[in-house]
Amino acid sequence: MNLARVSKLIFWAAMVFAFVMAILPQPPELPGQPNDKVQHMVAFAMLAALDAWAYARSDLWRLFVGLSFFGAFIEFVQAIPAIHRDSDLKDWIADTVAAALVLVIVRLWRWRRREEQPAP
Repeated sequence: MNLARVSKLIFWAAMVFAFVMAILPQPPELPGQPNDKVQHMVAFAMLAALDAWAYARSDLWRLFVGLSFFGAFIEFVQAIPAIHRDSDLKDWIADTVAAALVLVIVRLWRWRRREEQPAP
């Protein structure tokens, strides 16, 4: 299995894990007990980094939109009463901001790498 496939597998496994944790009625407590917004931001920062790695040739704007929609989808599912979770617009905003920050950093890093490469 090549690195491109492995990176995609890791990204999609992380997406499934994030979704499952988001819809569990009683998710496990994390060490240090970070608040809900911190958990959202860490999860979506990691997803954005993995997404940019797995889909390195994709437009970062598309990755951002996909992650933002994923965050909105989680909040939509959490609004289903049978899930026994609370949906919060602020959680989606935290997801979107975290993804945006990481993808901006990735964009700057890519730009700098191109600038540093010698001209042919």
